[in-house]
This record gives sequence, C-alpha cells and structure tokens, in this order.
Amino acid sequence: AGRAVRSPARDAMLSHAAGRTGLGWGFGLHEALDQVGAVAGPLLVAAVLHFGRGYREAFAVLLLPALLSLGVLAAARLSFPRPRDFDLAPPPLAGARLSRRYWIYLGAVACVAAGYADYPLIAYHFGRAGTVAPAWIPLLYAVAMAADAAAALALGRLFDRIGFGAVALATLAAAAAAPLVFFGGMSAAVAGMALWGIGLGAQESIMRAAVARMAPAERRGTAYGLFNTAYGMAWFAGSVLLGVLYDRSVAALVIASLILQLAALPALVWLARRTRGDGGSC
Repeated sequence: AGRAVRSPARDAMLSHAAGRTGLGWGFGLHEALDQVGAVAGPLLVAAVLHFGRGYREAFAVLLLPALLSLGVLAAARLSFPRPRDFDLAPPPLAGARLSRRYWIYLGAVACVAAGYADYPLIAYHFGRAGTVAPAWIPLLYAVAMAADAAAALALGRLFDRIGFGAVALATLAAAAAAPLVFFGGMSAAVAGMALWGIGLGAQESIMRAAVARMAPAERRGTAYGLFNTAYGMAWFAGSVLLGVLYDRSVAALVIASLILQLAALPALVWLARRTRGDGGSC
C-alpha cells in the first residue's frame, strides 16, 4: 500500500525534474541509485550482525537513512514547491486528455509485465531442477541487480536519443531470459539473469520515462497512477498464470512468457516510428 501511494507521485515529480537532464537519464539515474540503496541496506544490516549485535540494533541503524531521506524530502519541498516548473517544454497536447498512444503504450507495458517471470519462481526452479548450486542462487540475483543498475543508465541515455526504440530493444533482449533460465544450465542461467536484470532496469526506468512524453503536465500524476495500476495488476495476473503453468509444463511457461512479452513489440515499434520525427512527444 505504501508503494502504491508513493510511486505515482514520485514518478510524476521525477518526470518534471528530469526535463532538465533528459527523461531517460533522469529515470535511469534514479533506478541506479535505488539499486545502490537496495544493496547497501542489507550490507549494513549484515555488518551490524557481524559485530555481535541483534536484529533490534540492525533495524535501529536503518532508521538513520530513513530519517535522512525524510529530511531531504522536506528540504526539496521547501526549495521546490512546484516540481512542474522544471518542465522546459511540456508536450504539445490538445487539452489535458491522455492520448490514444498512451493507452496503446499502457497495453504494451501490461503485456511485458504479465510475461515477466518473478525471481522467486526462477529461484525455485534453480533449486528444484538442480541447475544452479544453492549458494549461487542469491549471487545470481546480485548479478541481475548489477545488470539492472547498469542497464538503467545506458538505456536512459539511449532513450533520450532514440525514444521508444530503446524500450523495444530492451523488451526484445529481456524476452530471451525465460528460455535461458528455465531450459539452460549454469552458464545459460548467468546469461539469462543478466538479461532479466536488463529488462527489469528498463521497466523501472525508461518504461516510466516514456509516460512523461505522452502525458501533459497537468495529467502527469493520473497518468503514472494508471501506469502503476496496470503494471501491478498485469504482473500479479501474469505471476499467477506462470506459476500454474510451471506446475504443468516448464515449456508451456516459457512459451507463454515469450508470447506475452513479444506481443508488446508491435505497439512499441509503432510508437517508435510515429514519434521519430517529433522529438518523442506523443
């Protein structure tokens, strides 16, 4: 619930601020820093436990970065009370309605989310199939998170240059993760998790950045709210479907994952072609 309340407003404010840096780079940098924090937090807890303290002290230490983040947020609110003022050139849309291209894009994003196998299912498969040693299962997740952070930055720059083409390329690359992690051995699992991380990095950066190119400033919050709702519902429904298919046939799971993700490509390619000559605005 907390993430559902926070994410649309955060993405809307970030889209305004990123107008001065490039939407792709702004969202990519945010995702990379988010992954740094996701790694630093557990390492901090591990350090506290290593030095003989308990979980009470470990969680107490985590209160410090939480308070710092609230302090920075309060300072930003006082210094920049209207994030919308950062927009250098809002998209020239008629009125304040969300465009047809936005809804087409939302459908494409839902397909990607529905077809994306979540890591708990992948980790369960690694353990059940014996293709990956138990000690390597969390390490492969770390590989994916490293790929996530690096891809978010690289794809962010690419998005600022070619727009929706970057989203299409990332989707195509990430679709190859499913057959690699579910059909292959250790080497394929490493490659598959790297591609899985690239796809996740794209979903958390440039897929969100693209929304700002299709939504007028006064509808940005609504656009991101709908985006997060559609993404979350599709991810949940897809996770249920892939879990049920896994119990019946791993091949069926992989086929469903590929079909759902690749179904998004025609819409993404169409958007890339339609926005090629207008600066990416929709």
